[in-house]
Amino acid sequence: MKNVDDLIESAADLAERGLSKGEIADELNVSRETASWLVERSGTAPQPSAPETADTAGSADIHVDWSAIGRDSKRMGYIASAMADLLAKHGEDVDLTIGIEKAGGPIAALVAHELETDLGTYTPAKHQWEEGDIDELGGTFSRNFATIRGRECYVVDDTVTSGTTMRETIDAIRKEGGEPLACVVLADKQGVDELDGVPVYSLLQVISVGKDADE
Repeated sequence: MKNVDDLIESAADLAERGLSKGEIADELNVSRETASWLVERSGTAPQPSAPETADTAGSADIHVDWSAIGRDSKRMGYIASAMADLLAKHGEDVDLTIGIEKAGGPIAALVAHELETDLGTYTPAKHQWEEGDIDELGGTFSRNFATIRGRECYVVDDTVTSGTTMRETIDAIRKEGGEPLACVVLADKQGVDELDGVPVYSLLQVISVGKDADE
């Protein structure tokens, strides 16, 4: 994808296929606000008038297209090995890796293989998000994979956009009695070193530089 028009077209296609705006945000690696802006711009579904800051919200975000990695299992394996290396220095007896669905799940599976840990997955609240209050929604751990059971664990996702999903996952793990020791992502759009006391590592940090950056 090379421009905003491509993203708007993709958002329209995903909306027509029945994905929620939260799922669209996850698929396009953008914030929930940007996903909403893209869907509204596409005209796929009538929406209330956008706030005055809609254009700002849409243009301020950064889209990360890592499909050249994601579509090739060998490349994914190499990337997972690098991500596992970033995590390995935290804890000697960690036996659980948690992937944040959707994109974080396949990556976490490969990272777990590298680290020889069990695999768990967490589906965040944003996948249910439409126009309601997301604070009233909750995420879930899949019963098809390993459970927390009070264990130390690693957390894996593809990108950090605002940090909200990663914080939600950290909190959900702690509520289950677990202890997240470190998080790792492919790309970090915020430049964060830690979230809620948990170190966050990334292979890439995407920094937006503009004329107002130093103001």
